[in-house]
Amino acid sequence: MESNSHFPLGNRFRGYLPVIIDIETAGFNAKKNPLLEIAAIIVEPDSEGQLTITESHACHIIPFKSSELDEAALKFNKIDPYHPFRFAIEEKDALHKLFTPIKAAVKRNQCSRAILVGHNPAFDIGFLNAAIARTAIKKSPFHPFSSFDTATLGGLIYGQTVLAKVAQAAGLEWDNEKAHSALYDAEQTARLFCMMVNRWKYLESLA
Repeated sequence: MESNSHFPLGNRFRGYLPVIIDIETAGFNAKKNPLLEIAAIIVEPDSEGQLTITESHACHIIPFKSSELDEAALKFNKIDPYHPFRFAIEEKDALHKLFTPIKAAVKRNQCSRAILVGHNPAFDIGFLNAAIARTAIKKSPFHPFSSFDTATLGGLIYGQTVLAKVAQAAGLEWDNEKAHSALYDAEQTARLFCMMVNRWKYLESLA
């Protein structure tokens, strides 16, 4: 995939490439509870400079050794960590699988690194950083602590902070049956992020 040289994102977000991340876990403790799903959505400018989704990547993950599974969390996200049809892979393999296209996108968009975009992203970045440390991956494409929060942006623009309600306020369809899948939530969050960034760009053009 070639970058759109007319609208390099390196000039838009202080050198960062926004990558939407959503994570499903077996609990709330990033050091003890494992990642079960992770999705990454890459957004880039189209030929008119509008931010749009260009790539979607997702993995189901095998719980790491000695991890603890919170039954309440599994009941909530309806994930059976050991179901054979999940086709789950090891945590380190999953991170490599996602980081490879993200690094390529960072390069072609003339950015210095990626920045995590999430809905209440403190949870996601905490689990992502714990997984990176646990797997001893040395070169993460992500900024280690900075992030963009679509809950805050949603509250500002649409008066809602819950992902489903922000999506509905923005005119997006929301399927409760698909919610709490990392890929579905990440794609909906990415659509919202693109809409909000493009809306701001349009308002700037009117000023």
